Formats: sequence, C-alpha cells, structure tokens
Amino acid sequence: MSKKKVVSIEDRIPKLKQARKKKANRRLIVYLSIFFLLLSVIVYLQSPLSHVHTIQVTGNLALSDKEIVKKSGLTTDANIWMVNQTEIKNELTKNPMIASVLVNKKLPWTVEITVEEFKRVGYIKKNGFFYPILGNSKVLTTLKSDTGSGDAPLLIDFSDKTILNKMTKELKQLPQNIRNLISEIHWKPKDSNESKIVLYMSDGYIVDGTIRNFAEKMKVYPSIVAQLEPGSKGIIHIGVGVYFESFEDRTNNGKSKKTETQN
Repeated sequence: MSKKKVVSIEDRIPKLKQARKKKANRRLIVYLSIFFLLLSVIVYLQSPLSHVHTIQVTGNLALSDKEIVKKSGLTTDANIWMVNQTEIKNELTKNPMIASVLVNKKLPWTVEITVEEFKRVGYIKKNGFFYPILGNSKVLTTLKSDTGSGDAPLLIDFSDKTILNKMTKELKQLPQNIRNLISEIHWKPKDSNESKIVLYMSDGYIVDGTIRNFAEKMKVYPSIVAQLEPGSKGIIHIGVGVYFESFEDRTNNGKSKKTETQN
C-alpha cells in the first residue's frame, strides 16, 4: 500500500497567507480603479472638457445661425451631458417659421441642430409694407419690409382668411421653380366661382385659373409655354380646359382666338 503524503498545518499557513494577500491586493486594485474612474468622471464633468465647444446649425434659410442658437438657449458654457434635446426642440418650434427640429449630440463636445423651415410661399402688402406668408398660412407681421424680395409672389386682394389659407396651401405644394415664375396673384371672385384667381407671370403671360387644384394644374405651365410661339402674349387658361388666348390675334367679331394646348 502507498503512503499518502501528509502536509502539516505549519506548511500550509504561509501559502494560505500568500493567497489571501493576493486576493486582498486584487480587491484593492479594483476599488482603487473604481475610485480613480469616478474621480476622473467628476473632474471631467466639472471641467471645460465636458462643455459644448461647437454648435452646428443646418437646414436654415430664412433664419440665421445666430438667431437659432439664441432661441435654443444653448451656450458653450453648457455641459454636453446636461443638454436637454426636448427642451431645445420645444423652444425652437415656438418660432412660427420653424416646422421641425432635430437635435443631436456629437461627442466629445458638439451639438448639431437641424431645422426645417416653413417655406415663404408669398407676400401680402399692408399699409405700404410687405409681409411674408408661410406655407402654414401664417403671416409674419414681425418681418415687414419696404419692398418684396422677389422670392415668392405677391398676393393681392385676399381679404378672406379662408381663401388665403387655401391659396397658401396650394402654393406650398407648387414646385419652387414654377412658384418663382409668378409675380402676382389676384383674387377675383365671381358669383359662379368664388375661387377665381388671375396670375401675372414674370415671363409676360397671364394665367386665368381657380384655387381648387391650382398646384396640380400649374405644374403643366412650363410645357404649355413651350408650345407657344416665341414672343406671343396672352392669357393661359387652366380652368376646365387648358388653352391659350392671344392678345394680338383677334377675329372680326372682336373675340380672341383660342389655341388649344396639350398637357
């Protein structure tokens, strides 16, 4: 029979002490690491390293970067971890020109504000001043100017608010390149058609139409003009039917000739 080696308690005690010491050292290292990590975080949060260094604004056209940053309440003294994105959105969307806001934090110290503005779809003139109208039918009475900027048509005689709302909604749906061709829009209501409008275009033509489905009908305007002879002037009708009525070509009974167009 083999004899089992017997280890005395005296031999085991040093090894147990050494194992306990290693375990205690490892625990101490873990505690010290956590302590210094927390200390570093506290120092970082209290130092300028955690402050917002850059505020980027994108998507704005009518409003300046400075206006948006000021309205947001965000400053470079703010701690980036304390930036409340919801509060910034709520503050900025109080501005009638802003449709939506997106706020993103880009570590280590950048905040990006992306705004979508309501488009200026027209102007109205009151007491000698021009006021922009947004796609949500809001008239910006705080942004008056002595002259129209030419980036949107002038709306004339739109005394009825409901009619004005309908017109601005149609203009909002109209492509920018076509909207830029419109100089003036006159509301000319009749007993048979309360929504009748007359447009004066920058290329010299007059458009006779109606507010109902105006955006859809006006989309064919460039193709209509392309079918006309160069230099011809007259009225383009986009109501029930689409046709051109020349100012120059008249019949003996004094009525204008009508030229049918394809759309």
